[in-house]
Amino acid sequence: MTDALVIVFVKNIKLGTVKTRLAKTIGDIGAFEVYSELVKITEKATEKLDIDKRIYFSNAVVDTKWKNDFKTVQNGVDLGERMLNAFKEGFEVGYKKIVLIGSDLPDLNETYITKGIEALNENDVVFGPAEDGGYYLIGLSKIEESIFKNKPWSQPNLLKQTLQELQRLQITVSTLEPLNDIDTYEDLIASNFYKLNLKLQEKIQQFND
Repeated sequence: MTDALVIVFVKNIKLGTVKTRLAKTIGDIGAFEVYSELVKITEKATEKLDIDKRIYFSNAVVDTKWKNDFKTVQNGVDLGERMLNAFKEGFEVGYKKIVLIGSDLPDLNETYITKGIEALNENDVVFGPAEDGGYYLIGLSKIEESIFKNKPWSQPNLLKQTLQELQRLQITVSTLEPLNDIDTYEDLIASNFYKLNLKLQEKIQQFND
């Protein structure tokens, strides 16, 4: 068991349930293909880490993903409760520093995750800001339940509101470099992930002809 833990939140890759905002433009099959590629990137970004990992799927464990790591299913009524429960489980078994990431970041690599872990040596909380106003990474050195309760999930003021509250509570916070996740068609076509992936471009074009 390592001192630190990386939690990965993954949606089960099922047609019609992933990247629903993106699907409004490129269709369910296109969104399915994009998310499948993003999960591969996330798996690759975490596989080289010499840190314990716990993979939390949205609905059901997929044995073919993260083959050698602990896998389970998210538990909670909303994103905040699901993340809080995952952090609690990690701290309860003895981890000292925990970082949680999503699985829709085309530019994610092990460096960002490692920086998040390292930031917790001197801070209570670390965030990786997303360009849409949320965050792609959150790390804790101890449980702080207020982060996960009564928050505007998926809204552009999520991180700002969370940081303001933590400042009032005098909790020390570090932030990493901002990254852009893929939620909309505009996010997709602006990304190098899409521009450099000719196979993905061909598939999406084919689905929308």
